[in-house]
Amino acid sequence: MKAKRLTCSILCLTIGFLFGFSSAEQKSKATWIWQADKIGEEKQEILAFSMQNHIDILYVRMDMNRPFDYYRSFIREASAHGIKVHAVAGHPAWALKSHQDRMLKIVNWVKQYNREAQEDERIQGIQLDIEPYLLPEWQQDQERVIREWKANIQVFVEAAKADSELETSAAIAFWLDEIKAEAGSDMPLSAWMISRFDTLVLMAYRDKVTGPNGILEQINSEMKDGDRMGKNLLVAVNLKKGDEDHTTFAEEGTTEMQKQLDLLSQNLNQHPSFKGAAIHDYRYWKELSSEQTTPAKKPSPYIGTYIWRAETLLTEREEILAFAQEKGVNLLYIRIDMNLPFQEYQRFNREAHAAGIEVHAMGGHPIWALEESRGKIFKLVQWVKRYNEAASEEEKWAGIHLDIEPYVMPIWQMDKDGLLRQWMENIQAFVAETGKSPGLKTSVDLAVWLDNSPTPGQPELPFSHWMISQLDHTTMMAFRDQAEGEGGILSLVDSEIRYAESIGKDLIVAVEMKESREANYVTFYEEGKAEMMRQLDLVTRSLGVHSSFKGIAVHAYEYWKNAKD
Repeated sequence: MKAKRLTCSILCLTIGFLFGFSSAEQKSKATWIWQADKIGEEKQEILAFSMQNHIDILYVRMDMNRPFDYYRSFIREASAHGIKVHAVAGHPAWALKSHQDRMLKIVNWVKQYNREAQEDERIQGIQLDIEPYLLPEWQQDQERVIREWKANIQVFVEAAKADSELETSAAIAFWLDEIKAEAGSDMPLSAWMISRFDTLVLMAYRDKVTGPNGILEQINSEMKDGDRMGKNLLVAVNLKKGDEDHTTFAEEGTTEMQKQLDLLSQNLNQHPSFKGAAIHDYRYWKELSSEQTTPAKKPSPYIGTYIWRAETLLTEREEILAFAQEKGVNLLYIRIDMNLPFQEYQRFNREAHAAGIEVHAMGGHPIWALEESRGKIFKLVQWVKRYNEAASEEEKWAGIHLDIEPYVMPIWQMDKDGLLRQWMENIQAFVAETGKSPGLKTSVDLAVWLDNSPTPGQPELPFSHWMISQLDHTTMMAFRDQAEGEGGILSLVDSEIRYAESIGKDLIVAVEMKESREANYVTFYEEGKAEMMRQLDLVTRSLGVHSSFKGIAVHAYEYWKNAKD
């Protein structure tokens, strides 16, 4: 029996060394947003910044004078990206019994909000930020202030937990371990605080992790208390400029801060109570990040067009390239005829590459949304892969572009949900198969009105948003003949451009030049080239502020070429 145990132990140790004893728990990263107006003014910027910096908890000060609707879309989009939103509130005077009602007001407001909100719009917790040591009473009668502070916290936690699953948390100064919870007690006030909340944020405002007066030295007792009590602790650092340099990373910057936070994790991962870091706060973090980041040269926006007849590359090669140079075209979607030999494309692609034009192989048909047609998509992908393997670098396709418009089929009216599900599965299969060839981009054409169709299985997510999330870029068919105004191009793509920015995806906005049987307002056929370019210039200038906007495309080469001036 002992031999078997020994053998088992050796085996376990061997497996442990080979594969690791357990995967490290994913730690949280939090920040504070103190200005409620930023939720409305900078929603997409906040979400993009959060994803870029791996933030998964936002402590947001709620302006209770605003209607609930003001917060819903922000929290819903944050939830979609795995970001939890907690309400943060507090004032030094909230430690006093006379201000208990003010403290409970936020509890009642959050509960009422959550009762009226959908699940993905709900606030996950409430954090108190009460710093009574800023009050005159702290110097006059500290013992009384602490007694009332503790009593208020008891009332707060009980109120928050009554008939709810709200997480309770508080931000406290690390030096509260030097103050006793009550006269004659050995329990530090910090330990008492840890025992009362689900999560405690330790404001360990120092600019170094190790050494004398470093973060680790300051929070040592709190980490042990958190471990013993089975509580969650976040360690907070500061980016706000202050009188004492050692209390903030404002001088050192965000790069050094992240290095220190990585070092912090390495040292604290042994503590089960350690759940991550918090950075004070979003405004200062964003400002410092902007100051310290040398902006990369912004690439020229795309000006794209479509070539639907592959034989045009042979009969009009020089004309196409001259037209592209004249109009500044730097992106071509070219429909592939797989019966043509590779060499028929190689010369054109090589000359297009020399002219600074990116070429994408295009294919598609309404039936390509059906599961039974998935093989047709794979056939195109495999053809492009074989071509690229046989081509020189300057002759390769940069990506594969699909044009699938299944809403023209009768099944769209009969079983829209089922058709959307098949389309989604085909797109996922397309992306997965194309992804096996590194560097090959994926994109699709998409009607702008698909933001009115809910995603099957995710009714709160517009279908256009789901599609955008899958591809490297999406070309929105915003077929209108004016940029501004109600129903104009800008209003049609607003939700998509903002959503794409929030998840780091790219969008191209396409317009129509083909004569339309539907209505004159869907095409520039009547207006001509000059007016189209004037409107597209408005689109480019308006959308250029969004990182997701990558340019425009005109449908299509043959109509654009022959359009009136």
